[in-house]
This record gives sequence, structure tokens and C-alpha cells, in this order.
Amino acid sequence: MGARGPQSAASLTVVADNPQPTPRRLAAKERAPAPKHLSKATRAWWDEVTAEYALESHHLRLLQAAGEAWDRCQQAREAIGKHGLTFTDERGAVKARPEVAIERDSRISFMRAIRELDLDGEGPGGEPTRPPAIGSNRR
Repeated sequence: MGARGPQSAASLTVVADNPQPTPRRLAAKERAPAPKHLSKATRAWWDEVTAEYALESHHLRLLQAAGEAWDRCQQAREAIGKHGLTFTDERGAVKARPEVAIERDSRISFMRAIRELDLDGEGPGGEPTRPPAIGSNRR
């Protein structure tokens, strides 16, 4: 076992024999097709993401969950646009329409799925292109 306590920066430096591979765009035949029940816009987003990233099967399920959540959020927004945010019940009380909660919950689900996919990358010079990922997602 090594010694405990402060260590010099030189002893903490790790030299990688195999540098991290750079992401490669997948050929269309290598990509998983978008689920047919997703909206046209969400299927186009799916194609964009799967072209940019090599995703494993569990990532594809997260991507599908994100797409479904986004579509549900948009459906709720359309219903809110048509019917409004509130309604008056049989006792005269003003209440939020159910679509308001559906939109909120779907938006949260979408954001969580995107966070779990952790597709944020680095730009030129190693600078992050997006805010840093949540620490629990990094190992």
C-alpha cells in the first residue's frame, strides 16, 4: 500500500498509454433507427444524436425515454394553448388543468434523461461546450 497524506503533483500524474478516442460520426447503417411512435421532429433529433454518438443499448433506451418525454411535453403545451391553464370546477373553484402537471413532469423527465445520457462534450482546446456534468455521473 502507498503512503497516505499529501502527494506531489508529479506522483499524481498519470500517463495514458491509450489516449481517449475522439468521437466519430456513425454511418447511417450503424445507427439505431428512431422509434416510429416519436414525432417527426423528435425522430430528426434522434437521428442527429445517434449520428454524433456511438450509443449502447441502455443509452438508446434513455434517448427513447427523453424523446417520449419531449413529445408528451409538447402535446401538453398544445392542449394548454387550446384550453388554457385553468378551468372552473362544478363548485366554482378555479383549478389548474391536468395538462399543466403533465407538461411539468414531462419536462423534468426529459431533462433528467438528457443529464443521464451525459452527451455534453468538449470544444476546441478542451474547453467545455456546456455547463459541467453533475459529479455523480462521472466515475
